[in-house]
Formats: sequence, structure tokens, C-alpha cells
Amino acid sequence: MNVDNEETYINHPTWGLLYRICVVDERQELFTTLYAQRLFFLVTIEPKGLKFQPIGRTEARMMLENRLRNMRRMGKSQEYNQLQSVFQRTFQ
Repeated sequence: MNVDNEETYINHPTWGLLYRICVVDERQELFTTLYAQRLFFLVTIEPKGLKFQPIGRTEARMMLENRLRNMRRMGKSQEYNQLQSVFQRTFQ
């Protein structure tokens, strides 16, 4: 994974460059295709490497909404505002 200014990109073998939307938990992150932002992947970090699981737009939206709720509960206002902006660009 390449990290530049908190933006993370990875290369999917079929779909090309993916952009990280958010961290889901310790070993999972939500990614989307860089340009169209219509295909979503739950990427799991495993001992053998990265596992790409395609997920639907609705499921991706729910994961992002859950992450936003957790950030708000934990009082992480700066991260919340940044993720809220990503949410609006991606789903509205």
C-alpha cells in the first residue's frame, strides 16, 4: 500500500487503482475505484497478502455510516468532518 498525505491507494489486479474511503477495523478497509467510485471493495489484510471482497454500493454506504457514528461517539470531530466530506462526495 502507498500512503501519501493520509490518502491510501492500492492496485487491484483487475480494476486498477483503488482509493481508500475509510478504515473499517484493525484489519479491514473500504476502497473504491479511483475514477468512477462505483465499485467497492472490502480489503482485508491477511498473512498471505490482501484479500479483495467486492461489495455493493448499499453495503459500502452502511459501513461508512457506521464508521461516522463511531467517530462521532468517540469525539473525533476532525476525522468525522473529513469522513463526512468523503461520504457526501461518494454517495450524494
